[in-house]
Amino acid sequence: MKAARARTPRRPALKKPPNASLKDPVGVYCRVRPLSRLDQESCIEVINETTVQIHPPEGYRIFRNGEYRETQYSFKEVFGTLVVQKELFDVVAKPLVEDLIRGKNGLLFTYGVTGSGKTHTMTGSPGDGGLLPRCLDMIFNSIGPFQAKRFVFKLDDKNGVDVQGEVDALLERQKRDAMPVPKTPSGKRQIDPEFADMINVQDHCKVEEVDEDNVYSVFVSYIEIYNNYIYDLLEETPFEPIKPKPPQSKMLREDQNHNMYVTGCTEVEVKSTEEAFEVFWRGQKKRRIANTQLNRESSRSHSVFMIKLAQAPLDADGDNVLQQKEQITLSQLSLVDLAGSERTNRTKAEGNRLREAGNINQSLMTLRTCIEVLRENQMYGTNKMVPYRDSKLTHLFKNYFDGEGKVRMIVCVNPKAEDYEESLQVMRFAEMTQEVEVARPVDRPLCGLTPGRRFRNQAFREELARKLEMRGGPINGETEEQSVSEMFLQNFPPLPSCELLDVNDDQTLPKLIEVLEKRHKLRQMLSEEFAKNVLAFKTMLQEFDSSVVSKENYIRGKLSEKEKTIAGQKMELERLEKKIKTLEYKIDILEKTATIYEEDKRNLQQELESKSQKLQRQASDKRRMEARLQGVVAETTMKWEKECERRVAAKQLEMQNKLWVKDEKLKQLKAIVTEPKNEKPERPSRERDREKPVQRSVSPPPVPNAPLVRLRHRRSRSAGERWVDHKPPSNLPTETVMQPHVPHAITVAAASEKALAKCDKYMLTHQELASDGEIETKLIKGDVFKTRGGGQAVQFTEIETLKQESPTGRKRRSSLSDPDSPEDAADSEWTDVETRCSVAVEMKAGSTLGPGYEHHAPPKRRKP
Repeated sequence: MKAARARTPRRPALKKPPNASLKDPVGVYCRVRPLSRLDQESCIEVINETTVQIHPPEGYRIFRNGEYRETQYSFKEVFGTLVVQKELFDVVAKPLVEDLIRGKNGLLFTYGVTGSGKTHTMTGSPGDGGLLPRCLDMIFNSIGPFQAKRFVFKLDDKNGVDVQGEVDALLERQKRDAMPVPKTPSGKRQIDPEFADMINVQDHCKVEEVDEDNVYSVFVSYIEIYNNYIYDLLEETPFEPIKPKPPQSKMLREDQNHNMYVTGCTEVEVKSTEEAFEVFWRGQKKRRIANTQLNRESSRSHSVFMIKLAQAPLDADGDNVLQQKEQITLSQLSLVDLAGSERTNRTKAEGNRLREAGNINQSLMTLRTCIEVLRENQMYGTNKMVPYRDSKLTHLFKNYFDGEGKVRMIVCVNPKAEDYEESLQVMRFAEMTQEVEVARPVDRPLCGLTPGRRFRNQAFREELARKLEMRGGPINGETEEQSVSEMFLQNFPPLPSCELLDVNDDQTLPKLIEVLEKRHKLRQMLSEEFAKNVLAFKTMLQEFDSSVVSKENYIRGKLSEKEKTIAGQKMELERLEKKIKTLEYKIDILEKTATIYEEDKRNLQQELESKSQKLQRQASDKRRMEARLQGVVAETTMKWEKECERRVAAKQLEMQNKLWVKDEKLKQLKAIVTEPKNEKPERPSRERDREKPVQRSVSPPPVPNAPLVRLRHRRSRSAGERWVDHKPPSNLPTETVMQPHVPHAITVAAASEKALAKCDKYMLTHQELASDGEIETKLIKGDVFKTRGGGQAVQFTEIETLKQESPTGRKRRSSLSDPDSPEDAADSEWTDVETRCSVAVEMKAGSTLGPGYEHHAPPKRRKP
């Protein structure tokens, strides 16, 4: 059981959905802009129809393993500098228009650095229209004869569409015609010459297979995303010269099909290419552009031109639109012109331009992040959250990547050498985008009605009009009345011949009278029957009127109730919409707050980690410092213990000497006192003293009552340790009795790593000439430590000095000025002895001044 629990279960994210095979990768195309000057250096080269090669320009070459680095990138198709707009449209945009008419969504956007030709590719130039006017022209060429009248289709505020009856549509058209200034341009007006050449497309491209039993209507809208806010470029704002109102930003919402849309966005119904492009051009003039160092007309916002196509089937007679909302299909094609990424150090942007560039780069970075997460989720089966909400641009097109539709991207590049770094980043993003897959759109279901209804109804009308024209052209009502009268007259008996051939003819008139009487009777019978029928019909009408009145009253009551219910529901809907707006606003605030808190959390975590690392370093430094201080304290303690012992010994020696001197003086005094008076002591002369050989006095033994001073014997620290005895060959041998000797030592002439690795102590024998001309030998000692790198290091700890002096070279203390005083002579004598014998050599361990001589002697007594 334990083994079974330890197994890792299969992650649900790795299971592919049933329609996993029905996915298409994002189509990425590359278009290379021609150089503005022929003498410019190019860093991009087209290799073939699907590959481009980018190489660093002169002065900015990247070397790898000593070789010149060139990088190749593959695309679905590459368009060189000589490719015209028509060829680009046929390959990239034409399939999206065909899918739009078949009821499928599509997204086409241009991506690249500033000045790479994105707006030219999307809009075009005079005489050479871009992708947008060509898409509009193809749409209206395909659905032109099948368009519905205006206002038959009506878009609602929730990204849906309704079908209106002919009467409602007529009323809407009458309201529109009554307006002083129509919102949409009329088809009879003259086209603005500013863009007339852009839409003058002579190709007449259209979709071959169009459902002829459907009616179509086209709606267009135009928005821009500026500083991460959405603005409607088609919104009509009243002109206020004193205090103009700034444009209001729009909000994003999600409909019942999980598609994102812009609330309150102006959507205009258009009926021709000229009308649609004039609406686009009106919004294009409101788009924000600015002059930068890299582009004279640089787009400062992302523009999105959305084309919605509503279509619904005709009824069974092929005459009117089917009034069923579930049969309506609404497809959308979004044409996006992204603002170019730019570096502020190149554009020299300041103020608003700098803020705009920051928001542009941030939104493009969010788009790159979303593509990376999508690619990772699809390739590795992870389930990371895609950060669509970090930017309005990615949030708007969330349903294309998470839902279904066809996505295509045109990467525009400028081959000039100055854009090498930016072009390299664009190429890497495009290469990564090709690995993202989007669900393939499904075909819409069939309506179930007989195909060919429109043309059969049209053929029937044409044939009926032709026959009526052959019969004189009466209208339908007169023909029906004539046929009824003819049928009524045929029920009467035929009249006989009324021609009198003879004066005596007595048969024709009686026959005529008989027929007329029969007709009169028949007429009376018909009149009576007609009166009865009229009376019965009047009775039925009265009953029907009463029933209708009662039903009308009942219906009016029901309608009043329904109207009250609808009014209550509308109020509830308005309340809920206000609540939704408030909640969306709160959600946005909470998202921003959460983003700020997450950023603060990351910063605090980083600060906490840095503080903890700093505390760890400080703790380790503290431990090292404590260990070092403990060593210094131990060494200082040992040093001062030795110093105290030395001073105590010197003080004891000094006190012993003082006691001995006092004893000698007492003895001399006693000898003087006990000496006979007749004997006069002979006072030695200075000449006799000079002739006598000078004998070095020996210090007398200490007084028996004084405590004995135990001489300290210095114990070598080398016991039990291995030493490296470094004796340079330049040293001279000395004939001193005391010679440095270290047992278990490795004697070397030069320090080597091999010898240091075997020992833990080091001693260097150094000789130098002292100030008195004698050779002074210094023994410099130290400890051997292992370094982190595996070597050895020596830390010097103490120095011992060995020096040889000649006793005849020292100056003897001279006696006092009065040679006759025996007290002074004795004083001079013990002072000389002490001067010669009380000299000790002591080394200060751990002293920063190094070793030296210490002289211990009692202080001289001054002459009173």
